[in-house]
Amino acid sequence: MVVLKPRAATPELALNTLTGTWSLAEQTPENFTMIVVYRGLHCPKCRDYLKELSRLADDFIAKGVSIIALSSDTQERAQQASTDWAIENLTMGYGLTPEQSQAWGLHRSAGRGLTSIGIEEPAEFTEPGFFLVRPDGTLYWSNISTMPFARPHFREVLGAVDFAINKNYPARGELI
Repeated sequence: MVVLKPRAATPELALNTLTGTWSLAEQTPENFTMIVVYRGLHCPKCRDYLKELSRLADDFIAKGVSIIALSSDTQERAQQASTDWAIENLTMGYGLTPEQSQAWGLHRSAGRGLTSIGIEEPAEFTEPGFFLVRPDGTLYWSNISTMPFARPHFREVLGAVDFAINKNYPARGELI
């Protein structure tokens, strides 16, 4: 299992989105690129999580943070999530591969049938992850999970971003 370290270069990440191609190397945010990995259309927790992020997206953009939400879902499932969840202001990536997930230290799970909302889980999918990457491509903050629960709350993240920018707070957790 790969463990990404703060202040170190992140792996390349390039994938398709509902609006075209996206590459981390091509991002030019003022302060951070926020990468939010969600489980997929089948996950009701992900729906609520991305709806919260969508409501706060303009606040993040005002702080110099670009955002992508991505999953290992197919294009069709990503489009359905975007439509059904009324996500209108987030870049929605899809097709995250097992190799990309592994390079970012993300966990993967096997599908187990219908979820509580009656949507079939894919045969395999990537579990949640949250990353803030500096404009130079180094990792600032990460949070990965094996479960859909207890992810960073975006309102708190917004305050943390503000603090980090205003105090020039360093990335932490770089020691082995």
